[in-house]
This record gives sequence, structure tokens and C-alpha cells, in this order.
Amino acid sequence: MPELPEAEVAVRQIRARLAGGRIATIAVGRMDIIREGADSLEWYSGSVVSGVVRYGKSVVLECRKPGGSRYLVAELGMTGLLVFPSVQIRFPQHVHVTLECEGATAASLRYWNPRRFGRLSLLDREGLDRYRARRFGCDPLQVKCEDFCELLRSKRRRLKALLMHQQTIAGIGNIYANEILFRAKLHPNAMASRLTDAAATRLHQVMQSVLEHAIECGGSSVKDFFAPDGTHGQYKQHHLVYRKEGLSCPNHCGSMIRRVQSERSSFYCGKCQTNKR
Repeated sequence: MPELPEAEVAVRQIRARLAGGRIATIAVGRMDIIREGADSLEWYSGSVVSGVVRYGKSVVLECRKPGGSRYLVAELGMTGLLVFPSVQIRFPQHVHVTLECEGATAASLRYWNPRRFGRLSLLDREGLDRYRARRFGCDPLQVKCEDFCELLRSKRRRLKALLMHQQTIAGIGNIYANEILFRAKLHPNAMASRLTDAAATRLHQVMQSVLEHAIECGGSSVKDFFAPDGTHGQYKQHHLVYRKEGLSCPNHCGSMIRRVQSERSSFYCGKCQTNKR
């Protein structure tokens, strides 16, 4: 947490409230929160937020001045949030960066990250291109079905691990990997390269459907996540298997949801999601 839907919700809200606004100042509480580009920090004061986009689970603000653009990349990590000033937050000492804005609907944007698994990167265009190439595979909402199927055929990896491998498919984490595979009726440990064309196509369709529905619901507020405006995501109400171990399968197959503990817990139905070898 947060994953692609939560990051996309943040992007859309920030774009609506900050795009076209001018960054007056950037206040940094601790410099180690900046992974790269700290020496360019002063450049951002006076720049205009010309765009806000998402890559994987990261939120990117494009900032423009006469003569060029730079980018502010916010990794949300496990606990990171981007929050507007109207929202009260616990432990405000963990607000590590604040952008004060002029001419925008929101007067500021705060980066709150108590565990600091995420960082900020301040990059020029070349730096952003390197950052994207190093960290992100295809976007699951944009990848075409035929390209996705070819990707699966080329990977001798277990399906769940592949869905969560950010350098292959960017943005899916444990919650949505579990939900996608259950709906696609595919076992988490099934080998990607062994899927039939029909199964691979079904997985692509389900993947995009689940992610789009989660975005419409504002994401999943499981622990700490809420959107920049303070609203909580409601997709948790639509979780079918995540953290449902011991409950009856929603497909009414007569089986129970199981949990397999590994690096990230897998929740699945052994009857609906068989692993045929």
C-alpha cells in the first residue's frame, strides 16, 4: 500500500487542484528524504505545475520555467501520502516536504511518510527517462492485450510474483494481485509461460477491470491510505479474497479461502484456482 489505484487517485486530485499553479517555496524537513537531485531544489521555486502524471506507484509533477522543465517524483512506498492543507493528519512530524503554491485551488501539498520507504527525486528530462527505464515495466492499464500475452509467454515466473514485479508490470501490489488472480481463476503459483492464450487474455481483461473499478472507488483504504483530500478509498468493500482466509469462497464452490504465507501473503481458493501442471 498504496498501489496503482491509490496513486492514480492522488494524481487526479492533485492535477485538478495544482495544475497551473505556481510553486512559491519548497520546505524540506529532512534532506535524506530526497533520493536524487537535492542540489536542484532551489530551481523549483517560481516554477509552474504544468502537469501531473503517474508511473507505476509514483506521482510525478512536471514543473516548468522559461527555458525548460524539471520533474518532482514522489514515491509513496508503504506508507507515503500526498495531502492537501485542509486535511488533518496524525503525527505531523512525519511531513517531510511541503510545497507552498500560489494561484492554485490548493494552497499547499504535503508529503507525509513516517517509515520513509519512499523518497522524492528531483529530475530533469534525461533523469526522468533513466528513472522510468530503471524502475517501471509496462503500465497494466495501457498495455495492449497482445503485448501482455506475449510478455506472459516470455516469462518463466509464477503469476503472482510476475504481476508484482515492478520492472515487468508497474503498479500492482499484493492486494490487487490477489484480487485479480481470484477473478481470473488462476492460481498464484501458476507459471506465466504455461498459460493458454484464453487464460492470458482473460487475465488481461480482469486486470484492467479490477484496477479501473478500484480507481472509481477511490482505491483501498486498508491501513493508512487516504486520498490527498482526506477521503478514504471504498474498494475494500469489494475485496473478495484479500485477508479473507477461513471464509467461504465468494463463488459458492463449497471451499474456503486459503492463505499461503510467503514474502507477501497469497489469498486464494484452492478449488476455483487450481494449479494444473
